[in-house]
Amino acid sequence: MLDRVADAIELGIPELTVYAFSTENWIRPANEVDGLLGLIATRIALETPNLAARDVRTRFIGRRGELPATLREAIHGAETATAGCGGLRLFVAINYGGRAEILDAAAEFTGGGEAGFGACLYAPEMHDPDVVIRTGGERRLSNYLLWQAAYAELVFREELWPEFDRGCFERCLGEYAQRARRFGGRAR
Repeated sequence: MLDRVADAIELGIPELTVYAFSTENWIRPANEVDGLLGLIATRIALETPNLAARDVRTRFIGRRGELPATLREAIHGAETATAGCGGLRLFVAINYGGRAEILDAAAEFTGGGEAGFGACLYAPEMHDPDVVIRTGGERRLSNYLLWQAAYAELVFREELWPEFDRGCFERCLGEYAQRARRFGGRAR
């Protein structure tokens, strides 16, 4: 992940969101889930000093209460260590599902239209993405940023995440740059 974060910084991308673990991933075998969550906690601890050194503010979105205590502590440590960073804003979706986020926001919502509802989302400071890149050959959002991605351009890639390198990233951005965004308006 650090390589793509470095790429985002060099390419002038102000905000990046990555999916680490979904609410649906809990249906995997327990030993696999435990291994994944342990690996994520380890990676957070290892990568936080590098992210802070690169001035990357790191925020985690998702349902934290269901996560193991060690992972919650790692998340808290990373957010605390990078809270003063003013460069790239990195959001990591962990135990995240777009439907869960919408349900949680709806339970908290007391009015105020879209802006009021948006303030109830996991990270109200997150901007709506311009582009959502889906790797692994799938052609779906997979419950990812459903509210925020309403007008995002979608780019699908065959590469699995480990093979998604800077060249792939740049090709995705190039494809996005060729599109005419209308936000519901007419084509010019």
